[in-house]
Amino acid sequence: MGFNAANANTTALDGLPTPPCARLLGWELLAARPKEGWIKVGFDARWEFTNPAGYIQGGFLAAMLDDTMGPAVFAMTEGRLYSPTIDMHVSFLKPARPGRLVGEACVVQLGKSIAFVEATLSDATGEPVARATCSARLVDAEKALG
Repeated sequence: MGFNAANANTTALDGLPTPPCARLLGWELLAARPKEGWIKVGFDARWEFTNPAGYIQGGFLAAMLDDTMGPAVFAMTEGRLYSPTIDMHVSFLKPARPGRLVGEACVVQLGKSIAFVEATLSDATGEPVARATCSARLVDAEKALG
């Protein structure tokens, strides 16, 4: 995953190959505080992601939120736990235009088998365009990714 140590603390995301879905979304780690379960990720909301009205289609916004929340858990657990989403609730706050979008996620609670995470996706002006909460199952990363 695109990581720049000059802008964030070292995390378990360092050196991992970027998954195809993250590449499609233009995923870039901007900052992280792994011990707090907080992460900030940049995305490239491309013109190809737009609906007939010219706004980014909601499924892409949801994917960006999902791809912010999962890495927050992975970084917080120092790469030990992978977190497939069980359920996710998304609220679309305002239309998003193509361009840079920034996601911020925070692990609200990390249990023994479930994590609760929340995230906000903002446009280039810093205005929130969508937010989400999710429940995610905690799986041993070596088994899930190995």
